[in-house]
Amino acid sequence: MILVKLLPTGRRLVCLLAGLAVAGCVSQSVQRDGVTINDPFEAQNRRVHAFNKGLDARVIGPVADRLKGDDDGPRDPDAPIGPLQMVINAGRNLSLPVKVVNGLLQGRPGDAGQNLTRFAVNSTLGLGGLFDPAAASFGVTERDTDFGETLAVWGVPEGAYLELPILGPSTQRDAVGQVVDLLIDPLYHVLDAKGAAVVFGLRVASKAGDRARFGDSVDGILQGSADSYAQLRLIWLMNRRHDLGEERAEYDPYDDAAIDPYAE
Repeated sequence: MILVKLLPTGRRLVCLLAGLAVAGCVSQSVQRDGVTINDPFEAQNRRVHAFNKGLDARVIGPVADRLKGDDDGPRDPDAPIGPLQMVINAGRNLSLPVKVVNGLLQGRPGDAGQNLTRFAVNSTLGLGGLFDPAAASFGVTERDTDFGETLAVWGVPEGAYLELPILGPSTQRDAVGQVVDLLIDPLYHVLDAKGAAVVFGLRVASKAGDRARFGDSVDGILQGSADSYAQLRLIWLMNRRHDLGEERAEYDPYDDAAIDPYAE
């Protein structure tokens, strides 16, 4: 039913809205280390970044450190997983249904089928997604995607860079995608308000778990950079474009040398 609503009329409407949002900004593209950056809202973005940075230092970071607990450091793959990893697993499992929808909208039934299989296995054998037998026992890994990628597949341009409160780095296209992901997520159409709130809470907790696992890297960017806004913007755009196959320069976003825009 969701797909029927989105295709073809809904698809045209979403593309139109995203296209208008992207076209409505004043382009101020510059080249930084071979990367094209369109950031006409830099002044506003920097204010949001300052808020996010303070929130991370005072709330998110400390909470993530508390979550880390016994899961700190490398884990023996044969050892039982801790509560942090269970929360991360559960949140990721609940994000799979909307990824199935996006796989279909992108014309990638193989990816959609793999995510659907993973959701079915982990929701049953994995006790609601707390464990990951789909990958551990059957080799079925997640095909990560979102509606921002769907818009990219449909040819919607990236638009201007944005930093969103709490959510962090984004673009106009991805910001539209985050809203649409909530609208097309099958779980929110089959669950009542209480169930939807539980799903949302687990997803937020999963993100906090990821922040805990990669805390040192995040702290290095946010707290240890001369200009954390420029550094985060560069890293995020490089990685996002690489993930979407939209590289605009010859670089490897996972090369350590590419991460530091101030390196000689």
